[in-house]
Amino acid sequence: MIKRIILTPFQKFVKIESLSGILLFSATLIAMIWANSGFSESYNSLWQYKIGIGSETFQLTKPLILWINDGLMALFFFLIGLEIKRELLIGELNGLRKAMFPLFAAIGGMIVPLFLFLFLNDSAQTAQGWGIPMATDIAFSLAILKLLGDRVPLSLKIFLTAFAIVDDLGAVMVIAIFYSGGVDWLLILYSLIPLLILSFLGYKGIYSKYWTIILGVIIWVLFLKSGIHPTIAGVLVAFTVPIRQKIDMHYFKENLSKIMAGIAQSNNENVPVLTNEQIGHMDDLEDLTDKFTSPLQKLEHRLHGWVAYFIMPIFALANAGVVFGTSMELNTSLMLNIAIALFFGKLVGVTLLSWIGVKLKIAVLPEDINFLQISGIAILAGVGFTMSIFIANLAFANNLIFIDSAKVGILIGSVVSGLVGYLVLRLSGGKEKGQ
Repeated sequence: MIKRIILTPFQKFVKIESLSGILLFSATLIAMIWANSGFSESYNSLWQYKIGIGSETFQLTKPLILWINDGLMALFFFLIGLEIKRELLIGELNGLRKAMFPLFAAIGGMIVPLFLFLFLNDSAQTAQGWGIPMATDIAFSLAILKLLGDRVPLSLKIFLTAFAIVDDLGAVMVIAIFYSGGVDWLLILYSLIPLLILSFLGYKGIYSKYWTIILGVIIWVLFLKSGIHPTIAGVLVAFTVPIRQKIDMHYFKENLSKIMAGIAQSNNENVPVLTNEQIGHMDDLEDLTDKFTSPLQKLEHRLHGWVAYFIMPIFALANAGVVFGTSMELNTSLMLNIAIALFFGKLVGVTLLSWIGVKLKIAVLPEDINFLQISGIAILAGVGFTMSIFIANLAFANNLIFIDSAKVGILIGSVVSGLVGYLVLRLSGGKEKGQ
């Protein structure tokens, strides 16, 4: 029973991410076909269409692609923030012993690709792309794992998810520190006021979606105008959402029984509308469940579908449309360096650091998985797609040739990593016991 309570939400998470990976692939394919078709002009003009609001004292007008990359992706990062907070407090990262194995893997998966890229890079102009191969796209990775079915133990999926979340945290820090423009620290100080208000409310266990939205938008605008990438605001606001429930299980069960007894005593079975008494019971039930549900868990559950099924595919559709042709200009060195760093960097980094952690007895290898499977997951981690493209847009904001070269490198590295990772995992594992 306890196992089912713990695993069922995770299995639902894997299912959502797997379908999201399929949608991401479809959106990428559509973007590439559209951008290279006779309708390529409409593709470019759509994403460059400017929308926004403005007045004499305030102006916020951006091309549609920036509303997606700065606005919608802030919600993506908000969800990442919720996931990181949950994992740190009650998940796979909430204890030093549990966290060390995916932590070592994530450190290796970030450091080795970074240094491999810098080692291969021979131009000061492209050096800024060092953060691109650090990322792992969990949606694509879990979608590939889903294809393997019961050949992959659940603990391996949990391992991938845990280290990808640490990887996301690293990417957030890299973006905040290294890929933000000249910072207006006065605006950052102003943003601390609404952030501290939300933090205080969260500390007291008070959550209001209206205040979170209003103050969150203010923080986002201040970050946007300050020079720090506004998606970081999404992560910070997520950290203020309380995880504690207002009532415990005993109180919930006791009051639920009273409400259910009241509903059962209502004699209105043949009438299609509720009595005032029944409406009162339903209101009590809604209020009780609202108090019993963790605000963080509730938000994460409601946002997951929107991010997986809408925001990430829209991001892929807007950003993956690289135009191929005889006149296409690519920096071949940058393209190959990113592809190599994604594939070999992740393979060596994740596998080696995981092995070192186990050998030093700091981390523990789960009983039902082996290092050949860890190597397969390490290769699969080279699927960097969403976050890698996001960082590429920041790293080479004013150089379309470098952006296109980086995107092609990301696509090559991700495709090779996905195919090879799938084959390694397929050959390395059998069916789970008891299935």
